[in-house]
Amino acid sequence: MRHRLSAIALCATLSASLAGCGAALPLKRPRDSQVLPSIDRDATEATLMANYLDTCLKVARGTPAEQAEVLTTVSNDYHAAPAPSKVLRYAMVLSTPGHSGFDPVVSQRLLREVLASPETLLPAERALAFLQLQQVERQQSLQADVRRLQTGAERSTNERIAQLSKRLTTESEENTRLKRALADAQAKLDAIANIEGSANKRTPAQPEGRKP
Repeated sequence: MRHRLSAIALCATLSASLAGCGAALPLKRPRDSQVLPSIDRDATEATLMANYLDTCLKVARGTPAEQAEVLTTVSNDYHAAPAPSKVLRYAMVLSTPGHSGFDPVVSQRLLREVLASPETLLPAERALAFLQLQQVERQQSLQADVRRLQTGAERSTNERIAQLSKRLTTESEENTRLKRALADAQAKLDAIANIEGSANKRTPAQPEGRKP
């Protein structure tokens, strides 16, 4: 549930961010596209962005069956003809958490690839790819920090356990040594007592008033 809420929030954030980015970036079509009137161009970009975000929302909020269907569709489209828009759509789906196909590592690679040729994307698509790449890289960095902390905690815990185990072993060996020394001392005392008892039995008692 947490993954779905974060994915939905991400889509909403991207939508708001794109509104600002669209105004800031120059509106240029890919080199092989015809120049459209400004109103048509804006409408085309708005429709594309709506489709991208709708796909992300379906993956974020859909049932497992719906998520699998979306993932299969965008994956097939990407592998059949990896056009920049299809690469971007596939990367968006892979970077949306909460489904079985979630793969931020592959998504990061695809986003970098598609941004390597920005002229093949519409301005809003470039903004979307850039924002999504930033999001994925932040997530990867946070996950790396968590892994480092976990590794450090595990190492500290293991070192502490090793220290306690060594101390316990040392104390146990010392207790064994003291018990052995105590047993030896007791055996010596018993031997001395036995010798003294035997000597006393062998010495005859002398009558009173007589001298040897």
